[in-house]
Amino acid sequence: MRTRSAVLWNTGDKWSVEELEASDPAAGEVTVRIRATGLCHSDDHNVTGDFSAPLPVVGGHEGAGEVVAVGAGVDRFSVGDRVITFPMPSCGRCRFCSKGRSWLCDLSARTMSATGANDRFRFHKGDTGIGAFTQLGTFSEYTTVSEAQVFALPDDIPYTAAALVGCGFSTGYGAAVRAGRVEPGDNVVVVGVGGVGMAAVQGARIAGAASVLAVDPVQFKLDEAVRFGATHTARSIEEAEPILRELSWGVMSEVVIVAVGIMHGDLLGPIADLVGKGGKMVMTSVTPLSETTVSLMLSPFAMSGKSLVGNLAGFTNPVADFDEMWRLHRRGHVRLEEMITKTYTLDEINQGYGDMHAGNNVRGVVVFD
Repeated sequence: MRTRSAVLWNTGDKWSVEELEASDPAAGEVTVRIRATGLCHSDDHNVTGDFSAPLPVVGGHEGAGEVVAVGAGVDRFSVGDRVITFPMPSCGRCRFCSKGRSWLCDLSARTMSATGANDRFRFHKGDTGIGAFTQLGTFSEYTTVSEAQVFALPDDIPYTAAALVGCGFSTGYGAAVRAGRVEPGDNVVVVGVGGVGMAAVQGARIAGAASVLAVDPVQFKLDEAVRFGATHTARSIEEAEPILRELSWGVMSEVVIVAVGIMHGDLLGPIADLVGKGGKMVMTSVTPLSETTVSLMLSPFAMSGKSLVGNLAGFTNPVADFDEMWRLHRRGHVRLEEMITKTYTLDEINQGYGDMHAGNNVRGVVVFD
């Protein structure tokens, strides 16, 4: 099937919109016509090389659309079904899925590979095989994916809103509600309020946090964070510290969610100082693979009973947790459309990422005709 797709050929390049051939669905796969896809920072890490898939690659992993073809043995979906994609597959059979931790599904071992579990490239240009980021490749009019990475989308949820749930919103919301386990009355700090951080602000609000302190150097994002539930704002960790100390009567924060665009080791120590005794720091940021050291005073951290929690996909079990998201969205508790600052065509994808880096967007979304 011919498809227009955004391809990254080399680290440092711009996304190149080209006509490719999308693979037909093999056994256990479906082909999806993408209607909307989020411009997540994770895809941009391929461009910068901080956390890259094998190149060349078709980017995109926050997708929503409808099934147009199914492979042999597929029994979860039919042609015409509305679906969203999710980078973490859910087989429902492995040890982790059976224990309710499908975000750790064994099938994820191939997520960042050039080819899928059947050793096939998702896309081709002539004789050149091209990978799909996280085995999804939603920066494309059509993409073929495993049925373990697509999930049903109700008819009343717009594709644009649903696309955000396919990664960024679930990750940020889950950072507060599931990984951080925010409780009513907690003081919560969210460091970095782009798309993921803004979802964390919403999660903390919905979980009943007494205060939500948003920290970001961009004033536009701080203003938006207040709309989504932040009670206080600061432009730096240094500025946040006295605000939090006064709010908490010196106890500091029960949960600090780190959602900066790129996390560096020297930031860990200052952020850890915002965590109170027995509190959690939820790491929700990508760190360059070349970085192997952090700056952290270990003894005070350990003796205060603090926890550093890695956050993969917001600890999301898609079948159950997406349904929860739709219910909250219908009642106006989860605000998805409001997070979309601007929509773009596929040809405008590099402009969209330029706007992200300039701090002009909470979230940009590519919409297909």
